[in-house]
Amino acid sequence: MKSKGILPDTCAWIDYFRPGTAPLGQSLAKALTTETVFVCGPVIYELVQGVRSEKEQALLRSVLNALPFLEMNEALWIKAGRLSANLRKEGKTIPFSDIIIAVLAMEKNLAVMTVDEHFRDIPGLETRMDD
Repeated sequence: MKSKGILPDTCAWIDYFRPGTAPLGQSLAKALTTETVFVCGPVIYELVQGVRSEKEQALLRSVLNALPFLEMNEALWIKAGRLSANLRKEGKTIPFSDIIIAVLAMEKNLAVMTVDEHFRDIPGLETRMDD
C-alpha cells in the first residue's frame, strides 16, 4: 500500500537544515512541496536539543509549526511496547524514540524518511532512505 505521506526522522531534518547537498535533505525539501509531511514529538525533541541560537530556534519553530503533528495515545503506547518487545525477542534493539516514530508512521500509513538502517528491521514499516 502506498503511503499517505512521510514522517521524516531527525536525520532528514538535520540534512534539510544543513547547508549543502545531502541527498536526504534534498529529498525532504522536495517532499515538503509535493507530499504531506508530518512531525512528531521525538523528532521535535531531538531537533530542539541541537539548536544553537535563537535564530535557529525561530526557523525550526516556523517550519515545524506549519506541519501536522502526530500524537501518541494509550493504544499506541501499548503497540510501541509490544513492537519493542517482539524485536528484542529477535535480538534487535531499536532506540525508544525510533520505536515511537515507527508506530506513529504505521498508524497513519506514512513512510519514515531516514538513513538509519535499523528502521528496516521493523515489520510493516515503509522507509525512504533517500529518493
